[in-house]
Amino acid sequence: MNSLDWSVLIGYFAVMIAIGVWSHKRVDNVSDFFTAGGKMPWWLSGISHHMSGYSAVMFTGYAGIAYTYGVTSFVTWSFPIALGIAIGSKLFAPRINRLRSRLHVASPLEYLKNRYDLKTQQALAWSGMLLKIVDVGAKWAAIATLLAVFTGVSLNEGILITGVVTAIYCTIGGLWADALTELGQFVIQLLAGIAMFVAVVAELGDHGGFFGVWDEPELQGHAEPLVGPYGTIFLLAFLFIKLFEYNGGMLNQAQRYMATATPREAERSARLSAVLWLVWPLVLFFPMWMSPLLVESQKADGSDSYALMTEQLLPHGLLGLVIVGFFSHTMAMCSSDANAIAAVFTRDVAPVLSARARRWNDRSGLVAARVTTVVFLGLSMAVATQVNSPTFKDIITVVIKWVAGLMGPIAIPMMLGLLRPFRRSGPTAALTSWSMGLLAFWLVNYPIDWAVEGGVPLEYQVSIPLAVSLILYVLIGYAKPEDTPERMAVIERINTDGDDGSGAAAVPAPAKAPDAASARTPDSP
Repeated sequence: MNSLDWSVLIGYFAVMIAIGVWSHKRVDNVSDFFTAGGKMPWWLSGISHHMSGYSAVMFTGYAGIAYTYGVTSFVTWSFPIALGIAIGSKLFAPRINRLRSRLHVASPLEYLKNRYDLKTQQALAWSGMLLKIVDVGAKWAAIATLLAVFTGVSLNEGILITGVVTAIYCTIGGLWADALTELGQFVIQLLAGIAMFVAVVAELGDHGGFFGVWDEPELQGHAEPLVGPYGTIFLLAFLFIKLFEYNGGMLNQAQRYMATATPREAERSARLSAVLWLVWPLVLFFPMWMSPLLVESQKADGSDSYALMTEQLLPHGLLGLVIVGFFSHTMAMCSSDANAIAAVFTRDVAPVLSARARRWNDRSGLVAARVTTVVFLGLSMAVATQVNSPTFKDIITVVIKWVAGLMGPIAIPMMLGLLRPFRRSGPTAALTSWSMGLLAFWLVNYPIDWAVEGGVPLEYQVSIPLAVSLILYVLIGYAKPEDTPERMAVIERINTDGDDGSGAAAVPAPAKAPDAASARTPDSP
């Protein structure tokens, strides 16, 4: 990087902070901080939903998959995400929006104390928060490693720089700042992605051009949709996982649905995100597919290929723009995760731990939300310093194995609890499916993996925990139905059409006591 590239990078950080300061004026209470007060336009929500699903891992771990295997990186990653969100636009998006407009909650998990009970809510809240700390830590490590490659700063310095900038704008401006910075980051990504695409296409003249290049020996097998460990079973498992994860199972996407004015707008938001996931990754992935022709990776997994190609093909200025694109992906995801976890802690966990938290007013609740955001980011940055970042395989292991494998047991009770067909499944089904899913993850990834020659295939490592949770959730619901009138009332309010947006009232303060909170009826304000 030269001075021009540094100017682009520093200018980007300054703009992100300025957006956070501007968004501060739109945040008066926890409803504004966590769900934008239900006033976010559907198109902004859709772009924010799309951007909050990226990170620098795409340009490291997934770039390595693209370098090694080719188009399977799209077929087994962004395509199932697009399809999962498209299905979820009808199945989940309107119902999650009604959590705010009908039940007046600010956290995606806040409704669980009425849908199940307080114990279930706390189990999902604590496990979700801990998983997110590890997940975001991997994202910080990925972007810090890229920063080290381009600038020479140390890993810990890179983590500190990106974490502090993200903390400033998302803590000041809440979800509004997240969404507006993600809009700016989308524009940057658009320019950077097109610049890289054009630069790579210009290099293909000596290799048969845009269509003939696939006959080159270096790309042998790269046009096959399912290769290596990424086969049919992995694709089906990933589709099922992403259906839950990207429609709210990882919490931050659920907030985008909650932020729109009506269920109809939440549905439109999801459709826009699905289209973007189907189309835009093709532009981003194409240079990665061509990378074996243009660079020779210095890492066995090819994870440095995109960074090497960027340095080789782009002039200064554009190089800085692409580096900013790396940052925009990671900061979008990490800031949205921080806001979601702050909502879970402030609304779901703190009132159970502290009598003082149960008496928070709008001002004190907002202060607590901001403090929680900073604490979460600090913890995730601490975890990032422990990731063996020079070996990107460790980062992609966290993202694919840990997050995909552990997300299912947390998401199954949360997401299926919204739907009428699963109304019989109550606290027993939810807690059993959650705990046994976590146990299945540990068994498959450690004792069984150690005992099997060659290890358990990746598709089974990520799919078995979710399958165990799903089967137990359904079977226990039928064997021990717990569809009480109070729980049925919650389900009906979430599933009934006819919203006019008038339910976007301010979120109530947390209940005065845990027992009282768990006993509140669905019609309580």
